[in-house]
Amino acid sequence: MDSQILIKTKIAKTIGFFTLVMINVAAVGGGVKNWPVLAVFGLASIAYIVLAALVFVIPVSLVSAELATGWPKAGGVFAWVKEAFGHRMGFLAIWLQWIENVVWYPTILSFIAATIAYIFEPELADHKGYMLTLILLVFWVTTFVNLLGMRISGWISTAGVILGTFIPGACIIGLGIDWFVSGNPLHIDFTWSNLVPQLTNPDHLAFFIGVLLGFAGLEMSAVHVLDVKNPQRNYPKALLLSVLIILFLLILGVLSLAIVLPHSEISLVAGSLQAFASFTSAYGLNWLVPFMAAFIAVGAIGALSTWVVGPCKGLLAAAQIGDLPPLFRQINKKGMPITILIFQALIVTALSLVFLFMPTVSSGFWILSVLAAELYLVMYILMFAACIKLRYLQPNTPRAYKIPGGKIGLWVVAGMGILSSSGAMIAGFIPPDFLSTGNTLTFVAFLLIGLIFFCALPSIILRFQKPSWKKALEHEK
Repeated sequence: MDSQILIKTKIAKTIGFFTLVMINVAAVGGGVKNWPVLAVFGLASIAYIVLAALVFVIPVSLVSAELATGWPKAGGVFAWVKEAFGHRMGFLAIWLQWIENVVWYPTILSFIAATIAYIFEPELADHKGYMLTLILLVFWVTTFVNLLGMRISGWISTAGVILGTFIPGACIIGLGIDWFVSGNPLHIDFTWSNLVPQLTNPDHLAFFIGVLLGFAGLEMSAVHVLDVKNPQRNYPKALLLSVLIILFLLILGVLSLAIVLPHSEISLVAGSLQAFASFTSAYGLNWLVPFMAAFIAVGAIGALSTWVVGPCKGLLAAAQIGDLPPLFRQINKKGMPITILIFQALIVTALSLVFLFMPTVSSGFWILSVLAAELYLVMYILMFAACIKLRYLQPNTPRAYKIPGGKIGLWVVAGMGILSSSGAMIAGFIPPDFLSTGNTLTFVAFLLIGLIFFCALPSIILRFQKPSWKKALEHEK
């Protein structure tokens, strides 16, 4: 009876325009955690950011805006792909959005743990035992906090962006500009030749998937569309402002890291604090490092909080039509999917053990990041294809926002998204030469087996689906 009441309870709309922008920036900008991956490109990072914006970020934004305003239903990508390709493909899409995050969580958690280490003892960032302990502690605490409801989750995202993105970002960018204009030694040459991306360089192709993963997530806020005030108007506007903020911070922040840190010494986990420590050491302000680490950690926790609950609410939509056992439909009085959140935390706990078996913390960070990206890119391909299919299948469905240019514009935008996602998936199987990831065959096998296994799981679940799952749902209604 409790579940019946909870399913029918109408949760008040609690997300306004500003909070929606903060959720997007927290999910994608995520503080300064993405800057080190981009900084390894040096000056060419600008070209890669612009390229990623053109072939991936803009398509994701435009497609998400059309789908979210045309089908503002619970579940986000689950509802969109299901509408276009049927129930099984919709379940696959939301499953991929959820499971890629489960794989990705240990990477952002390792960033948080390494950042916290800078508050007390920076050397701990390379200690596997410390990293694993902090990873598990932070994730479980964040999970329980999210059970308090979307209003609290939204506040955490907003605080994370302000304290962990805007303040640290402004400090690092400001120090970088001062470093540059003061004539200090630079680790990149500002020449036109260095600005050109090396698309034939295997290392650059491999790391480009990290660039795309750093931009992924703009569609995720659509799972909250029923919680958004006036979604048809606020959602597209929030997407546009979010993209502008993210691009501005990325370009200036990445260059700030690249000018002060040698390419070969950039840590994928703690690179942002490495840069800040270098700046403050030169200016005799070392005492600021622990404070900055605390701010950055808060920002990363805000991003983590955004992701912990978002895809779970999408998976809940699938559970509520009988795709998962009745246990996974349980929500608390705040409308939060309690069983899915706890189940997710248990899987993350198991996956985090990979850090104990990889050669270095950075290599563990990278291989989990790539696997997460591969899974996410499959979901994006489904989303782009769904947008094309629905324009033909349901041309008269009202859309508050529509990709301009008619069907030609649609094919250009969504087609570019499909091509960039497919190309990035192929590039992800190339291990970077300057990062110790172990045996190449093992690296590729891990990614391939993980990709096939996680993509096959939804079909396996539906294959063993029991009639009692749907009967229980009918009883609850």
